[in-house]
Amino acid sequence: MTTAFFRRLLAHFSLILLLSVPAGIASANGSETLLVLGDSISAAYGFDEARGWVQLLRERLQERGRTVRVVNASISGETTSGGLTRLPRLMQAHSPRWLIVELGGNDGLRGYPPQTLQRNLQAMVKLAKDAGTEVLLLGMRIPPNYGRAYTDAFAAVYPRVAKAEQVALVPFFLETVALKEGAMQSDGIHPTAKAQPALLEHVWPCVESLLAEGGKDGSCTP
Repeated sequence: MTTAFFRRLLAHFSLILLLSVPAGIASANGSETLLVLGDSISAAYGFDEARGWVQLLRERLQERGRTVRVVNASISGETTSGGLTRLPRLMQAHSPRWLIVELGGNDGLRGYPPQTLQRNLQAMVKLAKDAGTEVLLLGMRIPPNYGRAYTDAFAAVYPRVAKAEQVALVPFFLETVALKEGAMQSDGIHPTAKAQPALLEHVWPCVESLLAEGGKDGSCTP
């Protein structure tokens, strides 16, 4: 028997094996994917990722019997430009039904133009929506290092994008912890491990709405 014969035989049995796999096995037994695209705040900067709000979200969904696969693609130091560059590959790799975008803080800390922030966020939202993915946008605000005009223009980007693209929005992700004693690390930028449950509680109503209804038209106030 020739090598070509064995190759054809192997291909034949491989096809039979593929066709015999029950539907849904390749997608984690039918589970759908929620992709979180964020920066250090969602990457659990400064402590074990197992204590971060994304992991707490994963655990809550499991406790409630939701077959949702949560993929945390957050990277410390990420900007909206970096997120936009990575998103097409992440979409292709995970085919998420839902996307949470938690980006922009590093853009603000580096003084990037609000117009760039808006352009990148809108591009990410459009890319996801074009693929049939529902989006939740987590808004961010920054310290007044660059003056009131800049911080106001920065904060205004998130509701503008949410309204233009008709996606759900948490206006300020850190709202419940930013000024709470013991909730922020010594740098004043990153929440502590103890603050992670509060972050989850703040976004949970919007996440629950997103999973159940595809979010709301342009706004979602926890």
